[in-house]
Amino acid sequence: MGTGHGAPPALPGDSFRILHVSTGNVCRSPITERLTRHALADRLGDPLAGGLIVESAGTWGHEGAPMEANAEQVLAELGADASGFVGRELLDDHVIRADLVLTATRDHRAQVISMGHSAGLRTFTLKEFTRLVQAIDPATLPDPLDTKAGGVVERARSLVRAAAALRGWLLAPSVEADEVYDPYGAPLPFFRSVGSEISEALDPVVAALTGVK
Repeated sequence: MGTGHGAPPALPGDSFRILHVSTGNVCRSPITERLTRHALADRLGDPLAGGLIVESAGTWGHEGAPMEANAEQVLAELGADASGFVGRELLDDHVIRADLVLTATRDHRAQVISMGHSAGLRTFTLKEFTRLVQAIDPATLPDPLDTKAGGVVERARSLVRAAAALRGWLLAPSVEADEVYDPYGAPLPFFRSVGSEISEALDPVVAALTGVK
């Protein structure tokens, strides 16, 4: 993770909303949400200052439920803040407002897209998005420090457009390659492996979003 740089304040109402989706919104998507926030803060100082908002929800979300204890433990071990989390069921409004939807599995992706709202071009599995992002030349993206051109927010929007354009050309090497499997009910070591898997997938994504390695 980078040491980060200070992000200039975003213009009022100028934001980019990332939505992480899994099944119950108590394991995978909370881990991904909080690791994304942690990685953004590491690079930008305060991600909200750059206009990036990170949320999560579940296709069968446990509305109002706390995060699973093993997920909290994994986040603590990875240095991320698990406090104050409340589970949410995925609603139409969440999808409508999201600029980028990253799902744990292909089934979740299909469920989000089936909700409509022109979600297809901005919905990917996390690992699919990682693969696509790694094929994009960062030099072709807007400078995140150029606030007149939209800064981090415009860079993020350009990244999503570029990834969507690549999707049909850069296929997964296997069916399993785009999946993050559900650790619900599993022992802590499995949660740790899922946490490491998510963290590894997020690193190039956050680097591409922010321009900070």
